[in-house]
Amino acid sequence: MPCEKKPMRYGHSEGHTEVCFDDTGKFIVTCGNDGDVRIWEGLDDDDPRFITVGEKAYSLSLKGGKLVTASSNNTVQIHTFPDGEPDGILTRFTTNATCVTFNSSGSRVAAGASDFLVKVVRVGDSSDQKTLRGHEAPVLSVSFDPKDQLLASSSCDGSVVVWNIEDQSQVTRWTLLPKSNDVSNAKSLCRLAFQPLSGKLLAVPVEDKVHLYERDTWSHVTTLSDDLLSQLVNVVSWSPCGKHLAAASVGGVIVIWDVSSKLCLERQKHEKGFTVCSVAWSPCGSQLVYTDTEGCVGLLERVCERTSAHKAPQNSAAADFDDLFDGDDDGQMDEGVSPQRPRPPEDDDVITSTGRVRNRAAFLDEDSLDTGSLKLGAGGKFPHNDDEDDDDGGSSIAPPPVAPVSLQPVYDGPLPTPPQRAFQPGSTPAHLTHRFMMWNSVGIVRCYNDEPENSVDIEFHDSAVHHSMHLSNALGHKMADISQEAVLLACPGSDQLASKLLCLHFSSWDTCKEWVVDLPSEEDVQALCLGRGFVAVATSALLLRLFSIGGLQREVFSLSGSVVCVCAHGDQLCVVYHRGRGFDGDQALGVQLRSLGPRHRLILDQPLPLSPNSHLSWMGFSAEGSLCSVDSLGVVRMLNRSLGNSWTPVCNTRDTSKSKSDHYWVIAVHENPPQVRCIPCKGSRFPPTLPRPAVAVLPFKIPLCQTSTEKGQMEEQFWRSSLLQNHFGFLSSSGFEIDEEAESRGLKEQQELLMKMFALSCKLQREFRCVELAHMMSQNAVTLAIKYASRSGRMGLAQRLSTIALEKAQEEEEQEEEEEQEEPRRFKETPRLCARQTEEGEGGGGEEEEEEPRPKKRVNPFSKDAAAASEESVLKPVTVSRVARSNPFKVSSGASPAQPRGANILDTIPNRKSTPLSSSSSKSKQSPVLKPLAPRAKSKTQSTLLQLKPKRGEQSEERPDPRPDPRPEPKSREKSSDQTPNPEETENRRPQTGFQLWLEDHSKSILADSPDLDQSELIKEAMVRFRALSAEERLTWTERAKTAMADELRKRKRDEEVGDEEVGDEEASAKKPKSAGDKLSAFAFHAV
Repeated sequence: MPCEKKPMRYGHSEGHTEVCFDDTGKFIVTCGNDGDVRIWEGLDDDDPRFITVGEKAYSLSLKGGKLVTASSNNTVQIHTFPDGEPDGILTRFTTNATCVTFNSSGSRVAAGASDFLVKVVRVGDSSDQKTLRGHEAPVLSVSFDPKDQLLASSSCDGSVVVWNIEDQSQVTRWTLLPKSNDVSNAKSLCRLAFQPLSGKLLAVPVEDKVHLYERDTWSHVTTLSDDLLSQLVNVVSWSPCGKHLAAASVGGVIVIWDVSSKLCLERQKHEKGFTVCSVAWSPCGSQLVYTDTEGCVGLLERVCERTSAHKAPQNSAAADFDDLFDGDDDGQMDEGVSPQRPRPPEDDDVITSTGRVRNRAAFLDEDSLDTGSLKLGAGGKFPHNDDEDDDDGGSSIAPPPVAPVSLQPVYDGPLPTPPQRAFQPGSTPAHLTHRFMMWNSVGIVRCYNDEPENSVDIEFHDSAVHHSMHLSNALGHKMADISQEAVLLACPGSDQLASKLLCLHFSSWDTCKEWVVDLPSEEDVQALCLGRGFVAVATSALLLRLFSIGGLQREVFSLSGSVVCVCAHGDQLCVVYHRGRGFDGDQALGVQLRSLGPRHRLILDQPLPLSPNSHLSWMGFSAEGSLCSVDSLGVVRMLNRSLGNSWTPVCNTRDTSKSKSDHYWVIAVHENPPQVRCIPCKGSRFPPTLPRPAVAVLPFKIPLCQTSTEKGQMEEQFWRSSLLQNHFGFLSSSGFEIDEEAESRGLKEQQELLMKMFALSCKLQREFRCVELAHMMSQNAVTLAIKYASRSGRMGLAQRLSTIALEKAQEEEEQEEEEEQEEPRRFKETPRLCARQTEEGEGGGGEEEEEEPRPKKRVNPFSKDAAAASEESVLKPVTVSRVARSNPFKVSSGASPAQPRGANILDTIPNRKSTPLSSSSSKSKQSPVLKPLAPRAKSKTQSTLLQLKPKRGEQSEERPDPRPDPRPEPKSREKSSDQTPNPEETENRRPQTGFQLWLEDHSKSILADSPDLDQSELIKEAMVRFRALSAEERLTWTERAKTAMADELRKRKRDEEVGDEEVGDEEASAKKPKSAGDKLSAFAFHAV
């Protein structure tokens, strides 16, 4: 039966990793690129012992309770095993020691280094050294002859040399390997090996085959190959009995041959196709352990058991290949089958009388094989090796097992991928002695797991948040998170203690700033995170437990699969879990995004995209609140809310890596400015804690095609800017203040890029592409495009662009009509604030409180009773409407200074309107009242594109002239005009926010504390105080603002209905014929 393949597990950081068994086969010993030697009691050992031997460990060997290692500190060290106590330095080199091995007795050690030397040192006396010189490049591997007379070595100069140890001379030399200048650049490690016991053969990996050389004659005896070996063979290893040879390639293929028959007994492939850099047999020969260049360890069990179980005991050891099969001719293949069974009458019948399928090899040679059962011998030829003519008389078939041949079909489809273990984003592996438990935009949590001290250090990037802390880690915390409010720690459970959750709530205003929660028995914390006001913990029971930041237990709900990681930002919570089992190296992960605000809702639940043959390495939110992910291949993806919650790759850290072994450890992502903050790790995936690593910044780059061209660069810049513009809308919808200047700057950048691409397309005579770009432009940008096309002599293109401009203008008009039909939703911020302050200063707070109840809002504002109560507040909006409706281009007469503009509380309206009129946005078109007064952007565009008549513009200038006429009319007439500013205010006003409502109630107290503050300084001071409030208080003010806005909208709608009735009465009275006296009085009024 085939061997059993155990799932691989993480052992060391990425890089070259070696492995070996101890003499008893109980321990597996590995060394890796992190400089540690780990001692595993089986592959399932989750807490291996370790020995730190240097910055990097390149090779190791174990024999007789002594462990020797070759490390990057130019030394070959020796330690006791399994205690791991240092036992001195055997020898030194001038550069890195690259390989080391014991002889069969454990009395001597051979080591090679990058200084081209090979040294043989006696273990008991390190002064007894022999130096072998002759290689012209770094040494790749060394191997002792079992008789301790010869030593074989390979080098980067392409040579394989056999040395006489005593004479320090070369016995023979072959040039078989590709040349390189360093071990790290070598295409193959060429880990050669002598055959154990007799030492008759030397196995050398050459290209995709293994050459066997005979001792003494050093002639090429035979070659072992396999169809699955398509890449260079990296390492070979003999079984303890010397009959089987294992080889591993850089493509991750492991093949085991029976050397005598040259038959392949086992074929295994690395689950991810990584390079296998070391293999080792167990002393009993039933297990084969191997490591890859990613630092992972794998195990094959029950290797070659079918051969060893079938073999009959031999009277004496085989002296050559022909003696290996002597004495086996009387054996039967199938147990319990009588040798006197008659042969079936028909030779073509494959099914025997017992119903068992006859071995197909029995039909190859009827004269030499028994038809009832297949005997062991050298007469049966294997079909694939019939043409070969070697010294052993051809390849024999593999000895069949004792049990009957299984007829079950062999599965040759995709192999399942081991699920990724849960991890904490921003942390390094838990087995490291010194590690980062968390590194994010708030601070760093380090863990030191030394024998004399087990502690946790907490450092904040901004010392104003909190000072650094040093904690004892007596409970053995493995996970941590840090935020602006608290520090969260968790430890796994044990037989005596339950899994614990510790929260240090340093932002609490009371004296108790720490709380601890014990999880139920047999339930461990697997992932945790801190949000704004909550704590989320994912456990091994597939539960997600929510706590308040003060320690109050909240919701508990089940997860759809095993958790991988969790992260939070504000009210958002992200959970990554396993949706199922992946295949061929891919992970099947899902992501859930929840909002834990006042209304708990699920935003998305979908598969998480990853690169092929990769796993998730980081998950988190950008500083602006967009969800981001990073996989093991360095691809950074961002959730694009504008494209139906799809994922867009924004950066690839591998593009900036200098070598394949270099990686970037991501700690944060920012959108404004767009950058990925990460730590470069040379030759590993994780940074060391000391010295403190430097943070690098990588820019965003969307992987579009042909980004080296000017067109590709502008396309990438445009779509990157469009993607990053999404977070403004998200922040605005979430109630956060946004940087309007940055938003407008981004929109302007997009229009400029579109114009540049339009000009480039015109030069390339791509007019259809120009039209496509015009559909993406604003109306003002289309106007510029028409001018450019006209000046370039492309009148046909200009005509098409004019049609597009007309369509955009019609769309804007339709949009305005829809807005007129809907309820007003936008109000001006500054005028409303000033109006409230003026009313409080003149009428006091009592009047404002009396106007808020609903019964008083129902009173007709045009009645005499309502006029007396709200005379002051009604007259001021009328004055504002007169000023807003006046012609800005008309020369003022002598009566204009009489207008109370200096005392007007809404003097800032013209200044605020002047900005959107010159911009490309459609904010200048607010309401039907403003259409004839300020149609500058629209009238200019239509006159340029559509060649409209100027009558409409003249009307817009003539209409405001007669507006001041009714100013001196009676008080009732002025009250009736109260309805005029309502449409303008309701269209231009923005929704009142919680901050504005809070400012209206607290402006007096702020001015009382600082009476010298002007309006802008007052708002700044109010913003500082508002931000200092708790999240619950800010949320309360926001809800109050929404309620007040809804009440005001309902009141305005009723006022508009009443106003329409009054206007109808006035128009009816205006249609009556005027008498001569009325005309004369009107003339006299105007003359005055």
